[in-house]
Amino acid sequence: MLRSVRITAFISNKGRAMHYGYIGLGNLGGHCAASLRRAGMELTVTDLNRAAGDAVCAAGAQWADTPEAVAASVDHVITCLPSPAVTAQVLARILPMMKPGAHWIEMSTLGRDDVLAFADQAAASGVRMMELPVTGGVHLAAQGQITMLAGGDKDMFDLHLPALQAIGNQVFHMGPLGSASIIKVITNMLAFIHLKACGEALMLAKRGGLDLGQAWHAIKASSGNSFVHETEGALVLERVL
Repeated sequence: MLRSVRITAFISNKGRAMHYGYIGLGNLGGHCAASLRRAGMELTVTDLNRAAGDAVCAAGAQWADTPEAVAASVDHVITCLPSPAVTAQVLARILPMMKPGAHWIEMSTLGRDDVLAFADQAAASGVRMMELPVTGGVHLAAQGQITMLAGGDKDMFDLHLPALQAIGNQVFHMGPLGSASIIKVITNMLAFIHLKACGEALMLAKRGGLDLGQAWHAIKASSGNSFVHETEGALVLERVL
């Protein structure tokens, strides 16, 4: 399912704006949380690094000192964390505090088995999970242009779609839990292959005495172009030239 509609606010079926919590304001999470605020979402955030919340709080988000405080004060919780181990730690802390009927939206990149195990853990506490890995790079997240890959029950996807559309410009419901983690691995695999090929191509250009900036533009305009060449290739050249 592909959507690209932009929104300014989201009203729940109870007639009030839903309040989201966002835990994890790193390179990716900070931009995604900021996008929610730009869309008018009520938002409470936290991170181990207090300074990571300065920008989004200046835009109107509320700060909480702990994940537990976030979970207790919001309708639904979004996490964006660096590893399955950290996800497990945070989940154990927030589940006892989440409201009845709350949803947990996990944006971290996880394996399918991890997703299913975490979903079972959440369900035992009466919390439903939706997986939401993203793809496209931090630079697109900063622009609200990242691609979102959702896995989980369709009614959850529909309920949170406006929030997802606030963060990214392309949103796909891949199917039940575990589906999004599979397509995320596939996209990563293809990106790695393209990045390796891009590096080899630029090395050939360097050895051939070509101007690398001009070579990049020529490839971009050719049949050899790719999304990875345009984005990651450009980042590589920024560090070289």
